[in-house]
Amino acid sequence: MHRRIFLAVLSTVAVGRIAAANPLSGMLDSAANPLLGMLTSKLGVSQDQAEGGVGSILKLAQEKLVKGDFDKVAAAIPGASRYLEKAKTLGAFAGAIGNKDGLMAALGKLGISSETAAQFLPLVTNFVSKSGGSKAGNLLKSVLA
Repeated sequence: MHRRIFLAVLSTVAVGRIAAANPLSGMLDSAANPLLGMLTSKLGVSQDQAEGGVGSILKLAQEKLVKGDFDKVAAAIPGASRYLEKAKTLGAFAGAIGNKDGLMAALGKLGISSETAAQFLPLVTNFVSKSGGSKAGNLLKSVLA
């Protein structure tokens, strides 16, 4: 019995290390995260654009919402803190985003056209509403209005 548990743990660790060392492991994120999968498949954006775009939206939400309300929105998006960091790393923003115009500029820095951004925002807010509930969705909508 203990040997089976040991082997199961050992194989899990080995798979985790292989995935971490694999340069294609980022592509698995879209399969593991339904939001990223939806954005890349419906809008044709890249993995980086999807992650950076979600991170940029979260950055504006973080600026505009009180901590407890932001936490509700962030909890509806798996990996939210990682996407905030990814957006910054990709150069979507260096400081505050400020408002919706600033958000559109951040998305533009990621190579997301204004036409695609107009579709991107409602997809993210609808996802948040479904995964985090209508309150979380309405909080995010209020930031993007």
